[in-house]
Amino acid sequence: MITGFAELPKIFCETSQKLLSVEAFARTAKHYSVQNLGLCTPSEQLLTALRVDTRQRVDENVKAIEFMNTKKSHEVQAMSELICSIADYCGLKQIIDVGSGKGYLSSFLSLKYGLNVYGIDSSNTNTHGAKERNRKLKKHWNLYHPQSRADATGLALEMPKELKVPKGVECKGDAESMQRSRLGNQDLSATDVLPDFSGSAISIIRKQQKNLLAQPAEEENLYFEDAFSLIDFLPVDAIEPTSSQVQTTEKSGLRKERRNTTSKARDSSMYSPLTSFITADSQLHDIIEDLEDCLMVGLHTCGDLAPSTLRIFTSKAEVKGVCSVGCCYHLLSEEFENQHKDRYAKENWGFPMCHYLKEERWCCGRNSRMSACLALERVAVGQGLPTESLFYRAVLQNIIKDYYGISKCEQHVGKMYSKCSSFLEYVRMSLKKLGLDESKVSEETIMDYYEKYKPRMNELEAFNMLKVVLAPCIETLILLDRLCYLKEQDGVAWSALVKLFDPVQSPRCYAVIALKNQGDRG
Repeated sequence: MITGFAELPKIFCETSQKLLSVEAFARTAKHYSVQNLGLCTPSEQLLTALRVDTRQRVDENVKAIEFMNTKKSHEVQAMSELICSIADYCGLKQIIDVGSGKGYLSSFLSLKYGLNVYGIDSSNTNTHGAKERNRKLKKHWNLYHPQSRADATGLALEMPKELKVPKGVECKGDAESMQRSRLGNQDLSATDVLPDFSGSAISIIRKQQKNLLAQPAEEENLYFEDAFSLIDFLPVDAIEPTSSQVQTTEKSGLRKERRNTTSKARDSSMYSPLTSFITADSQLHDIIEDLEDCLMVGLHTCGDLAPSTLRIFTSKAEVKGVCSVGCCYHLLSEEFENQHKDRYAKENWGFPMCHYLKEERWCCGRNSRMSACLALERVAVGQGLPTESLFYRAVLQNIIKDYYGISKCEQHVGKMYSKCSSFLEYVRMSLKKLGLDESKVSEETIMDYYEKYKPRMNELEAFNMLKVVLAPCIETLILLDRLCYLKEQDGVAWSALVKLFDPVQSPRCYAVIALKNQGDRG
């Protein structure tokens, strides 16, 4: 029994298993969520650990919201900033955007952050649309955004090699005491503490690149105050090795590189939409000819694509890091969902991934996974559930059971409600889609069912509210399964769940992020 939850046995009746206490149910469900279990790393903390200035890095003449809706703009801006920070930290230039769809994230990463992005989607229509959209976006961007990250790169090379310490800042104290001072209020375990690498030249240059244009002169070195801001988040061996100093003999080469940096960086940053169906067994070299060390990302990768992304990360040497936000849990394949099917016919299942849940033969079931897709935060602010569409679906199920003798069916009606103007039309179109004989049920019978169950709509709404309350628990189980899978892999140096988005704007707001060990990658 969990401490502080003495009422846990009182939630359900031991004999009938009926719900006894809605309050206890709601409180316990709230407890077993990512946020309340303390398993989530805030994105702000991670950006701070990466020594990233979270203020706008570039000219604000062009905003993401000009090219996408508010929800997508929120997602793309938050995720692209973190992706760029991780790429800089790992010394990566190439990004693989899996399930790239219309290419919003890919275009933004390429145009705003100068990254070389390959957007892979299974839909050829999406790929062609993304190419055209990116062409128009790039034309608009070039008109209003003359400065790029390349400009900052060129200027960064002119920065003095020695660091200036701001007045009043003393370079005293050991690493452990400085760490305790900065992270005293964070709930981090001892296993999270990693060696410092802040003296490396690569981290110095990257920091200068990001802060040079954004900060006033008197603030340009403030981010060097805390030399240990990364040690509790990211591994020392997750960046490319480099010497601690730039040799004098290389200065002339650096000057030459500085003169050519802007043009080269502009040429190297690109977005290439590709069409390919990605699975855990996909060979990236067959899809991307110039594959190099890269970061694999996915914004709302659907169903099994999210776990496939993680498996590609752990199995492919070139993929050094992953940042994946999944969605559509109801489309996940489950190894133990149907015991009558041959489990060995499919090697890589969407759930479970980790050894523990596999040993327990854990199964959620489609209804639970559907519940995991519900948006508690949206309901909490009054956006509510589509009660009528749920009511239509429930009454339809009773009609099918009574007149066709079908209690279970692998076919799904889908989003039929939005296409229909009445319940009668909804039933007719649904029966046709399911391949059932419509003549068995008259219009009068259909409307009789509607009138019979209409007074019980409030019961359905109450039941679905209980499902909404439970939704974060089920999502937590799925996310922790993915995180535990990464923790089990020997070559993974660091992994975490990170809350990237406002859940009201974007309910699927958690990213699974991981980086490989430098020496063990691949």
